[in-house]
Amino acid sequence: MSSASPTPDQPPPWRSGTGQPPPPTSVNRFGEWAPGLVVFAGVLMLINGFFEAFRGIMAIADDDVFLTTPRYVFRFDLTGWGWVHVITGAVVALVGGFLLSGARWARWAAIVVVSLSALENFLDLPYYPFWSIIVIAADVFIIWALCVYRPEQT
Repeated sequence: MSSASPTPDQPPPWRSGTGQPPPPTSVNRFGEWAPGLVVFAGVLMLINGFFEAFRGIMAIADDDVFLTTPRYVFRFDLTGWGWVHVITGAVVALVGGFLLSGARWARWAAIVVVSLSALENFLDLPYYPFWSIIVIAADVFIIWALCVYRPEQT
């Protein structure tokens, strides 16, 4: 019998004082899948950024696609709002690309940019409510994924 599989009367090798570390447990395996969350957040940022840019192009090209609410507190011209979406979407996609390329600064920039995207979509709720809620939820997930990742622990 090998020392790796102890008999019932023999203690495991890591308890016998041999200096071997205990076997890994599944209690703290976050470090194994946390980098995957960052990659997923970067891909989600690319997709979200392109969708936001296309949404902005829709607002610029044809204002009739969006709802209008005459008594909304935050009233904006839809063409100007479309340009805000185009610029924000392009920046979100660009930072998402840098995040995927491994730029260290991109993680914090992504948190800031995606927070601004969530705020922008909150202000845009009356014009395109269902899509705004979906984007806000995706932005919150991206922020969470980037905040829980600790590169020094992996």
